[in-house]
Amino acid sequence: MRTITTFCLLLSISFLTAQSKKKQDKNAIKKMCGCYEVTFNFAETFNYSKDENYKPSKNKVSKGLEWAGLVEDSKNKISIQHILQVGNPAKPMIVKHWRQDWIYQNTDFYMYDGDNNWTFTKKDKKDVKKQWTQKVYQVDDSPRYEGSGSWVHVDGKSYWENTTTAPLPRREYTKRSDYNITLRGNRQEITDFGWVHDQDNSKIIREAGKDDIILAKEKGYNVYKKVADSKCKAAQDWWIAKNDKWQKVRDKWEEVYSRSQDLTLVAKVDNKPLYKHLFTDKKMEEEEMSEIIESFVKK
Repeated sequence: MRTITTFCLLLSISFLTAQSKKKQDKNAIKKMCGCYEVTFNFAETFNYSKDENYKPSKNKVSKGLEWAGLVEDSKNKISIQHILQVGNPAKPMIVKHWRQDWIYQNTDFYMYDGDNNWTFTKKDKKDVKKQWTQKVYQVDDSPRYEGSGSWVHVDGKSYWENTTTAPLPRREYTKRSDYNITLRGNRQEITDFGWVHDQDNSKIIREAGKDDIILAKEKGYNVYKKVADSKCKAAQDWWIAKNDKWQKVRDKWEEVYSRSQDLTLVAKVDNKPLYKHLFTDKKMEEEEMSEIIESFVKK
């Protein structure tokens, strides 16, 4: 009898510890919400090209205000939408930016494989136990990259790490065509001033039937410094006004992802990328919006 009682007690302690850890994880993730002065820093560090005329990418530094708003906060999912606020503070320009969804013990993945193709992969539950998947989406809510890992809370630090494949960032694909995959080493760390997105990336050449070739390495260091939420009021107001529209877009994409099959997207329809179809003030019915997104899904 004593053995059974001890076992039950240990089980209860284990459950409470897991719940406490999960709560810590969720609190860390939600600390990425708010208004931030952001500095984006990228520098190519090493190159392995055999071409003597190879030119590395120029260092890239840019700044702006970014509002990170909580879209969903449920038992096993947290969704955060990022909105850029740039230009004249009195009359700023608002740009819908990336979105990050965090899902607890997620098993369904869309892994980027180059050429606008994402391979659907299902992992075993034991491989993602107590882990969080970060799913990152483009400005039009189409897929970008995702990966799973454990949040770590130790020595006063809270951070999450993962390495995964991704499309080229805008700063690169508009200028480079000599590689087709970014292998992203991501580290999100919560700090006393906000948070940091620390990246160690590889520029990969991937061809069918061949081993990947590393063309170059890149360091990214994006600093999010917390400021008063009032500084991002224009972005907040814009998102409140536009959220219904983008909820419909998210719902359509969820329907696409729920098919649980490989996904290939076409780059342009009617000579325009998807975001240009969706970034319009013209009122669109849900059916029209769905048809536009579906037109980019390669059959």
